[in-house]
Amino acid sequence: EPIIVFAADKTEPGAFNLPLFRVFADPFNTAGLIIDPRLHKGFSFTVLDVLEGLKVTLNCPEEMYDLLALLGTTGRYVIYKIYSREGLIAASCSTTRLSLIAGRYVGKDDPVCIVRTQSGLPAVGEVLEAFAFPHLVAGWMRGSHYGPLMPVSLKEAKCTRFDGPPRVVALGFQLNNGKLIGPADLFDDPAFDYTRMKVMEIADYMRRHGPFMPARLGPDEMEYTTLPQVLEKLKDRFEKVK
Repeated sequence: EPIIVFAADKTEPGAFNLPLFRVFADPFNTAGLIIDPRLHKGFSFTVLDVLEGLKVTLNCPEEMYDLLALLGTTGRYVIYKIYSREGLIAASCSTTRLSLIAGRYVGKDDPVCIVRTQSGLPAVGEVLEAFAFPHLVAGWMRGSHYGPLMPVSLKEAKCTRFDGPPRVVALGFQLNNGKLIGPADLFDDPAFDYTRMKVMEIADYMRRHGPFMPARLGPDEMEYTTLPQVLEKLKDRFEKVK
């Protein structure tokens, strides 16, 4: 059985929300949802509210809109686990937000995700396809900016420009007689060159914003960075408008 381990750098657990939704709930990404009777029933998503420590399980496709209402808020609601409708575990993600534990910025969360594939689950190519779109994720420099997620090989996994852009690697293993065979460096492939070129175009565009939103995170997320220390010294200088 093929297993893929995704490991991301310079971002947070919510970075996996969009690609995992596409893998397990979007037929425009995963053809098996339409043509494979074993996938046709859909999947169950367990979503964690990282602020309140609560979880909820929603079924797709029938509760897709409710699921998207949560997953779009990537800083709060993150995919925790995904199951087939028969209860087979299909994916599991790390959900720890370090800043919520420490109460301040102590580095990005660098999340990981394990996805099972084939035999009643999405194919390897369907799982990887979701990462061909370089969606924007929170993190990047000082954990305070949005940047495109770049699928890279292990040799290109080092973050450089503005401590990024945020990156993700995909390591493929084969489970054989209780042993993991591999890994195969799945993003070490020219098929993702176009995606990487788009990443740099998007990254350059976002960087031109400097310290302005929407390149910089919103005030709720910035609360856990070092920005409040800078703003504190200005607090007493504000006056009421008459």
